[in-house]
Amino acid sequence: MALEIQPIIQTLYDQDYYLWLRTTINQLRTSQFSSVDLDNLIEELEDMGRSQKRTVKSLLIRLFEHLLKLTYWNVERERNEGHWKGEIRTFRREIKDELKDSPSLKPYILEIFDKCYQDARIEASDRSQLAIDIFPSIPIGSLEQILDENWFPEYNHNHHGKPD
Repeated sequence: MALEIQPIIQTLYDQDYYLWLRTTINQLRTSQFSSVDLDNLIEELEDMGRSQKRTVKSLLIRLFEHLLKLTYWNVERERNEGHWKGEIRTFRREIKDELKDSPSLKPYILEIFDKCYQDARIEASDRSQLAIDIFPSIPIGSLEQILDENWFPEYNHNHHGKPD
């Protein structure tokens, strides 16, 4: 009987993802474990973990990018400071929400911290058209600092903030 059900569930996954999801949840709730499409369920669970990691990585890069623009892009700061600070707060909150839901992601953030900072330097340079060496090669704050809602780096007034 399970062999007859399996192709139907497989087809359901391919044809109507949401219905497959609701069916799978119902099967699990009602202990119909032999009917569950385990291969696709396992794949979906693995994808969820990868997706969460990608989300955290993207948020961290965007957070660093906005902190760098706020700190070093002097010419645009007056016009964009409010927007950048708002974005910084949003990215901080979203990262904290991810960590609250999945505290085990904190070691992953520490693992990707420096690489995300380097990626953010490139993004900030591209977006500001400032030379990349305007942005320090060492991260401008610790993880605790950049996630602290009240912490902002001191503005760098040494560079005019115009493209070189």
